[in-house]
Amino acid sequence: MVKRWVFKAIPPQQKIDDLSLQINVGQVLASILIQRGVDDFERAKSFFRPTLDQLHDPFLMKDMSIAVKRLCKAMDNQEKIMIYGDYDVDGTTSIAVFYGFLKKIYNNMEFYVPDRHAEGYGVSMKGMDYAIANNFKLIISLDCGIKDHKRISYAKQAGIDFIVCDHHNPDDVVSEAFAILNPKQKTCYYPYKELSGCGVGFKFLQAFCITKKIDFAELSPYTDLLAVSIASDIVPLTGENRVLAYFGLQQINANPRPGLRALIGIAAIKNELDISSVVFGIAPRINAAGRIDHASTAVELLLSEDQETAQKIVTSVNSSNTIRRDFDETITHEALLMIAENELLKSSKSTVLFKNDWNKGVIGIVASRCIEKFYRPTIILTESNNKATGSARSVNGFDVYEAISACSDLLDQFGGHMYAAGLTLPLENVSLFRAKFEKVVSERIKDEHLLPGIEIDQIVPLSTLNLKFYNIIKQMGPFGPQHLQPFFVSQNVQVHSVPNIFKNDHIKFFVKQDDSVPYEIIGFGMREACQNLKKGMTLDICYTLTENKYQEMTTLQLILKDIKNDC
Repeated sequence: MVKRWVFKAIPPQQKIDDLSLQINVGQVLASILIQRGVDDFERAKSFFRPTLDQLHDPFLMKDMSIAVKRLCKAMDNQEKIMIYGDYDVDGTTSIAVFYGFLKKIYNNMEFYVPDRHAEGYGVSMKGMDYAIANNFKLIISLDCGIKDHKRISYAKQAGIDFIVCDHHNPDDVVSEAFAILNPKQKTCYYPYKELSGCGVGFKFLQAFCITKKIDFAELSPYTDLLAVSIASDIVPLTGENRVLAYFGLQQINANPRPGLRALIGIAAIKNELDISSVVFGIAPRINAAGRIDHASTAVELLLSEDQETAQKIVTSVNSSNTIRRDFDETITHEALLMIAENELLKSSKSTVLFKNDWNKGVIGIVASRCIEKFYRPTIILTESNNKATGSARSVNGFDVYEAISACSDLLDQFGGHMYAAGLTLPLENVSLFRAKFEKVVSERIKDEHLLPGIEIDQIVPLSTLNLKFYNIIKQMGPFGPQHLQPFFVSQNVQVHSVPNIFKNDHIKFFVKQDDSVPYEIIGFGMREACQNLKKGMTLDICYTLTENKYQEMTTLQLILKDIKNDC
């Protein structure tokens, strides 16, 4: 797939010179930092050396005081509390943090995770009936609840108070919840809007600790699970999220809790855990529990207090992940074939596919896979409980949630973010929805949204690159959405060795430029893009940097992202 190379503007030379002198880094690094808003010594200090003091006062969040008082009242009166969370990684980590922390000081409490297949997303009627039948007096929902007004009203009529902790986009309906914690509410002036669902729950606990005079050191170890939620839910790695992920990753790498240690082991992650290894190694296994079996298994894994218990549970979770991969591959193949064999679908600005027997647990993954091949907003639908239910994924710069919202007259319910959403609709509305969604997308999407772009931080000569340069780049992490690892371009480099194909789809070779030393470069999944490369050929390369450790020797390695050449 052809990609656009979008070059970031280079800051004024005087600003580069000033920062370079202030923090003693080279011009290229100073320029990259300024591009990211780090333009003086104080900002650089807080950027490279985050502290937990940088977290905002949790009581700045709307309804926080109300929520904390209600929780304290429930605990003082020994009321039965339900901790209700979603079945994905953000939801299960939310439960593990909230329930795991409170369980140390309060026992009259249970956690509840809805069954993805039987109950669907959000607050379920089955869950509310269970709460009523078992005399719960307070429900705290995590990573869900912001649009579940009917179920919340149903619980209230039964004498149950509801505290919603969510980060999905709210609607304009007035909820009967006792308190709503969501920084995206229009009347919430909390300074940071992009917390994960687990992050909102964590802020609730932070406020609770302040009220009860519990040392923050009791809560901070839970930043490990919070970092997993931040990475897995693809929220921006900016502001509070970056600070929390920074300390959470430190916690995991220094002393992982048994459940995470078991996941790291079974995923065979050898190097220090970072955002990428969480996304590709840890998150799929946690998610697989809810996709294939029941997400309560994932919660129990994350709550495990000893390694023996964690190892037993992680084997089951990993088995679910293997089954999930098989479903993923089969359904993705079917979906791509449906597009390729239909001329109307091939030429559309969006993709909406429906098949009644697709596994509900993997359709979000399949939507992402389809975007890799056909780059446009994509919705994959299947049948569940006599409804069409689906997951949406978007392309960079296009708000799929707003596009779905414009089709709400055809839907039973929907919710989500700019880049990911879920929806349910009557089976008879699928064709109507497909046509209307295509019309909405066609009217709103721009041509540049339909071509994947790579934002290039800097054009650099290869001679700029060395381990010292990379070590400073590394300290700029953790990297993720809206704070990506720097992308570099080097022009007119020569292919210095015969490209070597490994594991069928990956490619490795050496490049050099003028009198530079040769640099090893690896292109994962880039066999097809690089199939015509030959030794001596000249090309422009786009890449990121990493290090390769082998037999106590560390070398710099380039990770190829795209090439431009005339072959």
